[in-house]
Amino acid sequence: MTTHVPNAETLRARWVTSSYSGGGNDCVQAATLDDGRFAVRDSKRPTGPALLFAAGGWDAFLTGIRAEHRSHR
Repeated sequence: MTTHVPNAETLRARWVTSSYSGGGNDCVQAATLDDGRFAVRDSKRPTGPALLFAAGGWDAFLTGIRAEHRSHR
């Protein structure tokens, strides 16, 4: 995972809002970039930094989030 200052690639990406965000202002957004990496950002800061993941890192990130979500049920 790396933190990335937005550039043309992340600013033109098609961002989607997490279904777990509930439609409020505290949303997490994700995008698939042209080179196959994945990006995550805070919807309140669309021109702020994004976390970038290679495919394997993205899979590990999602696995961790799912495990955390299950432990809080």
